Amino acid sequence: MANSSPSARRGALIAGSVAVLGLLTACGGGQGVRAEPVKTESGTAAPATERSPGASPPASAATATQPGTASASAHESRRGDGTKDDDGTKGDATKPGTRPAASSRCHTSELRASVGRNDPGAGQENFPVVLTNKSARTCTVHGYPGAAFVDASGKQLGPDPKRSSGSAVTVTLRPGASAWAGLTFSNPEISGASKAQPAALVVTPPDERDSLKVAWSAGAVPVGGNSSSVFLSVFRPGTQP
Repeated sequence: MANSSPSARRGALIAGSVAVLGLLTACGGGQGVRAEPVKTESGTAAPATERSPGASPPASAATATQPGTASASAHESRRGDGTKDDDGTKGDATKPGTRPAASSRCHTSELRASVGRNDPGAGQENFPVVLTNKSARTCTVHGYPGAAFVDASGKQLGPDPKRSSGSAVTVTLRPGASAWAGLTFSNPEISGASKAQPAALVVTPPDERDSLKVAWSAGAVPVGGNSSSVFLSVFRPGTQP
């Protein structure tokens, strides 16, 4: 060895190192944990032995949603009356918030509008706005009507009416049957609100675009200033409270 060249000595050292490493690997085989990379919901890789804070559990540990189904909230739509309705596939004449099927809804052409007698009290004027089924089929109304006072030229007088709180129900109207919604406002002679004399009340059935016009002969209505709001309630069966 004393006469060996430097290159020979380096070769011997390298060979010895390789032999030692091979021995250590053989002794440690099967004792280590291999960290297989898995994809998290964010799409980034993370070791299998770790979970990022807030990460979803594996699919095997989570409750899966069946294909073609949705959560209850996906079937609900919120109406302007503040109640939640179902997806419109069922009609219910008594359950609050249940919306009728679109095919059962009364269309404007199937209805006749009228205004019932006033039932005043404590400075308030209270009129039932009545829709009557004039068609030969049974249909339904649900929720609030649209309404506006207009002059002889059709121009709206005052702001749009507001909606009173209340739970909407589906009212089933057989041929000739009626439903009513309350129309309430403060007497302008008492409240001091700005007033006008309407020629008609325009009524739009729920979920419809076309309107019905009813001649108005019940005196002045508030159109501006103090206590000028007009309120509408949801439909109820019948022709008056």
